Amino acid sequence: MSTFVTVSVEEENKNYIEDAFNIIKDVDNSISSYNPNSIIYQLNKNLFKIGLDKYSYEALTLSQRYYKRTDGYFDITIGSVTKKLYKFGEEQRVPTSKELSGAIVKIQGLHVEKEKACMEYGMQVDLGGMGKGFAVDKVAEYFRNKDVVNATIRASGDIRCLSTCMLHVQDPFSEGHLLSFETSKNDLGITTSGNYNRYVGTTKNNHLINPKLKAPQTKFISITLIGSMPSADLDAYATAASVMPTKKGYEFLNSLGVGYIVMQCDKKIIISENISKFTKNLLVNNAVKN
Repeated sequence: MSTFVTVSVEEENKNYIEDAFNIIKDVDNSISSYNPNSIIYQLNKNLFKIGLDKYSYEALTLSQRYYKRTDGYFDITIGSVTKKLYKFGEEQRVPTSKELSGAIVKIQGLHVEKEKACMEYGMQVDLGGMGKGFAVDKVAEYFRNKDVVNATIRASGDIRCLSTCMLHVQDPFSEGHLLSFETSKNDLGITTSGNYNRYVGTTKNNHLINPKLKAPQTKFISITLIGSMPSADLDAYATAASVMPTKKGYEFLNSLGVGYIVMQCDKKIIISENISKFTKNLLVNNAVKN
């Protein structure tokens, strides 16, 4: 997952923790673009007729659905920019405008069947925009099947609370918290997407790339979504909204039926009108309801 993962359960269910981390490892071995043993890594390397397992097939087909749902702003073939050119998470660099204009970002060039996938020459896929949420979902599903009702799974900015929990969101400009809240119902996912954790040199070269422009976004500093939908969905939709034009981004977020907390590039904090459906005891400064 290229991040830290934590799993918290009550003492009586601690024997399930090892299985939870084994699930995370299995997902990583399937969909990671950093792990040389993973199916997606091999797909990026070889392009043609790579055999899929259940996780890679599901993640790829979900990503095709997200592409349609977001009007193309979630496009995993952005890997030709994020992985091949910027090399985020590896030997990072700033590509030239010529390199960017030549990058192939075209999900139609990715062909997925039940047991295999292939894609056109020059393409790469990057599941980083939904992969951590996807892994969290698989652990949450395992816990539900084991009747574990009080657990929290965290993979960087993707969190699932099977019961209620107290959460803090990092302030991008200090060591403290931007906001804190308690979830108001069981089994909620919380996802934060921001441009301040992964970038080359400055945040103007951040990892949230608009696939239509092949350029990093600068409209939003962070977007936090809170809702009952799967964490993979929340992860993908936060990623997509982050790279949309401002008006379109808010229209999209309002169509999802989730709560959101957005920090804009002007540092103004915008909170959805329905936030009380998902949170209580929300503490934040200088916020505006949207």
